[in-house]
Amino acid sequence: MTADYSKSTTLQSLLKDIDSRKARLDECRDRVSSRITEALNIEYTYDSNRIEGNTLTLRETDLVINKGLTIGGKSLKEHLEAVNHYEAIQYIRELSEAGTVFSEKIVKDIHAIILQGIDRENAGRYRSVPVAISGSRHIPPQPWQVPVLMEQLVAWFAEKESVLHPVILAAEVHERIATIHPFIDGNGRTARLVMNLLLMQRGYLVVNIAGDTDSRLAYYNALEKCNLEDDKGDFVELIAGYVLKSLDGVLVRVDS
Repeated sequence: MTADYSKSTTLQSLLKDIDSRKARLDECRDRVSSRITEALNIEYTYDSNRIEGNTLTLRETDLVINKGLTIGGKSLKEHLEAVNHYEAIQYIRELSEAGTVFSEKIVKDIHAIILQGIDRENAGRYRSVPVAISGSRHIPPQPWQVPVLMEQLVAWFAEKESVLHPVILAAEVHERIATIHPFIDGNGRTARLVMNLLLMQRGYLVVNIAGDTDSRLAYYNALEKCNLEDDKGDFVELIAGYVLKSLDGVLVRVDS
């Protein structure tokens, strides 16, 4: 089931602005330099990992990824999270350019990259045990339900791909993966990467969800509302807001 978003004037206004900015981006896409793309990738890696508790700063994240440096006082896991996430961005970029059709294999492959060197036993594998989400009242499905729910997600995507606005489509897939919580760890990063894959395939650039405390709380609260109240409006609007912010940020850099 998909919510009726046409009644949300806020969302419709955001989508109108997004479509306008996207048209401007398409006109100047050849001016989006590799330096802009690289900066977006580093910022996205930093914030996505920060949401999950990684303590590397933006500058440290850049040094780990681009210089191969070890940051004193930071764990090996945090270093691997930075490198792995950056590699996962390169992977979804390759998938986007190849026009690869969304599938469960893609979700598992992204997850495997995220957890490589961190949790070899569970990387790229659906969980086989029940899990609880810290700080959330949402109870994820039982492990035996996960394969069926993920199969249904892919079928839902195939049905809605040509019907929904790309931003709504990507946000819904993000939310559905997060709600199913198919893996032991790395669900949030996987959901955000899949969302970005779907957006990139439709001509958008990397969309970054801020990792500061207030932004993280708003993000989690919106997801919680999806789960507990079956109301996805706030979450889709939140994602749309970040898509618009991302487009504005890129256009400013292109024009500067």
